[in-house]
Order: sequence, then structure tokens, then C-alpha cells
Amino acid sequence: MLNNHQKAQLKGLASTLNIHYQVGKNELSDSLITMLEKALVAHELIKIDVMKGYTESINELAINLSVRLNAEIVQVVGRVIVLFKRNKDNPKIKLVK
Repeated sequence: MLNNHQKAQLKGLASTLNIHYQVGKNELSDSLITMLEKALVAHELIKIDVMKGYTESINELAINLSVRLNAEIVQVVGRVIVLFKRNKDNPKIKLVK
């Protein structure tokens, strides 16, 4: 579980991320989940843009993604979700305590 200082650190890092993933109007597919899992392993911190055609609640989507990916929700701003998952084998981001 991330504390407030760690979330603040990750929010700062996320603001400079150029890597974006998109969720469209279709439901979450297994291929999308697999792609996001690989992205979290490679980068630990990802931004997901939710397209306007997506009709469900974005907060519910964030919770669903975090559960399915076993990741932490860093923030949800507008139609953007930021997720973090520590790579246990090769951590890239050193979190403050």
C-alpha cells in the first residue's frame, strides 16, 4: 500500500510520462489486460487514457483494473488513470519512505 509521500512522488513522475495506453468503448479484453500487465512489468508506472466512448464510471474502471492487474491506483484525473506496480525482480522506481 502506498503512503501519501509515495503517491505524491509517483504523481510527479506520472506528469512527465509520455507512455499512454488507451481503453476504448469496448469492455476490458484479455488482450488489453495482458498488454497492461507487460507495460507494468516494463515500466512500473503507466498512464491509461479512457476514451470518450467508454460509458462506465472511470473510478470503477480504475478499481477494476487495479484488482485485475494487482496494481495500486496512484490517481484518477478526468479521463486518465495512473497505475503503479512494483517490479519485484528489477525495480526501476525507488520510492521514498
